[in-house]
Amino acid sequence: MWEKIEPILKERDIAPHKLSVMMGNENDSSIYALKNGRIKKPSFDLILRIANALDVSLDTFR
Repeated sequence: MWEKIEPILKERDIAPHKLSVMMGNENDSSIYALKNGRIKKPSFDLILRIANALDVSLDTFR
């Protein structure tokens, strides 16, 4: 999943921490867990929140 998120972040010059803030998270744990491979199958809610924060379609993450 991270391999689909990372290019968008790089293209838009968004750090993982900023993505967390954009998602309304109080901490960065879910984003860094996803980035570091600790979350192998992210929940639909997490994917939806990332898509909304980045203003992309859910299809982006298929």
